[in-house]
Amino acid sequence: MSDLYISWTDYHRLIDQLALQVHRSGWQFNQIVCLAKGGLRIGDLFCRLFDQPLAILSTASYGGEGNRVRGSITFSRDLSMTTANLGSRVLLVDDLVDSGESLRRSILWLQHRYGFYIDEIRTAVLWHKACSVIKPDYCVQHLADNPWIHQPFEKYETMSAEALAAEYCEAVTAE
Repeated sequence: MSDLYISWTDYHRLIDQLALQVHRSGWQFNQIVCLAKGGLRIGDLFCRLFDQPLAILSTASYGGEGNRVRGSITFSRDLSMTTANLGSRVLLVDDLVDSGESLRRSILWLQHRYGFYIDEIRTAVLWHKACSVIKPDYCVQHLADNPWIHQPFEKYETMSAEALAAEYCEAVTAE
């Protein structure tokens, strides 16, 4: 497995490309659901671009050293949303589809909990790995060699607030 390193500039460009792909499809959705943590930034930007309500489904499936060990998926009890009801045409967004289990099970979770509201769910991700059991409806990059993706915010996975403060003190002193 190779590694793929993504800068903040690349990351935002990929989100823009995904938004354009969804826009050009002509599909009219009335709800965005993002999977937290990876889909939060995408959901936030899509909410602003498409002027649609955002709901957040908190999930966790990675842990261990460097947050690189895939475990069983855990879901929040409820969606966090500001609307009274979930929309009927849901765009489910996340950063990537690795094994595909998180995305597949998130769809099942939404259908089980909110199926009476939902007519259609489509999925959108930045990266789709070849090893995935599910194919997203929209994706920017298909990754045939299943690399580990180093995203620009990854440094915060192992950083403490004290380390961040020390980093800023060093930067100020150097100026």
